[in-house]
Amino acid sequence: MTEWTLSDVERVSALNDADRTFQMTEEAFRTFYELTSRPVWLYLARITGDRRLADDLLQEAYYRFLRTTASFESDDHRRNYLFRIATNLAHDHRRKPHMQAVPVDEAEGVLPAAAESADQVARRMDVTRAMSQLKPRERSLLWLAYAQGASHEEIAATLGLKRSSLKTLLFRARRHLIARLDARSEKGGRS
Repeated sequence: MTEWTLSDVERVSALNDADRTFQMTEEAFRTFYELTSRPVWLYLARITGDRRLADDLLQEAYYRFLRTTASFESDDHRRNYLFRIATNLAHDHRRKPHMQAVPVDEAEGVLPAAAESADQVARRMDVTRAMSQLKPRERSLLWLAYAQGASHEEIAATLGLKRSSLKTLLFRARRHLIARLDARSEKGGRS
């Protein structure tokens, strides 16, 4: 059997490549990960409708984020870049032929409050169902704007849209969501 060994020069070269590849220290990355992993995962779970896929895409997003050679102006810029990577991964996955996605468990797809009434839970479930009926871009827009509290500039940068069209796109997404919610309440009212 052939033994493969690295010479000292090859080891030093590999370490130098690793140092150039990762732009953050381990401690800085841990802090960044703790602040962003849950929001990015929730975003991915919401736009893909699949919790397992969200796990995979989250891992891939952080891997690609760490491998980037881009320089960042601020933590917000770094966060937006990560969301952009996650968005692109979700879009790429949707374009690939694949098996039917397993829907997000509606009760686990959102963060429950400590003491929600049955009416609040029902409304939350209705919103989850209505969101699942929207187009992926509409879900992304609404999630970034209202769940993540992202500014129009951040949303435009994350989704690769023009800022000038964002208000119109958000308006339409809200209108479609309201129409879905109204349709659900009409069905519930007739039963």
